[in-house]
Amino acid sequence: MKSSSSETDTKHVLDINWADRWQVYQRLQELGVSCVCEINQPLMVEVNNPTAAIQIWSVIKQFTASRQDLIENIENSWCIRYQKF
Repeated sequence: MKSSSSETDTKHVLDINWADRWQVYQRLQELGVSCVCEINQPLMVEVNNPTAAIQIWSVIKQFTASRQDLIENIENSWCIRYQKF
């Protein structure tokens, strides 16, 4: 994530694949994360709280991680969850 030169420190440019940019934007909108995606411009997000930061990280990971990495993450979370019981 690259910081923009805006008035606040909460706005950032997401350095993601241009082909994935619109889908990432739509998912962040669904989650209520403040973001802007204009034609031929990078995706800008506003990180106002820790929840927004985690949501942004998670959405980016969904689009940038390999299928195998995503599968391993799910399997690991299941193992951790069931070890507690």
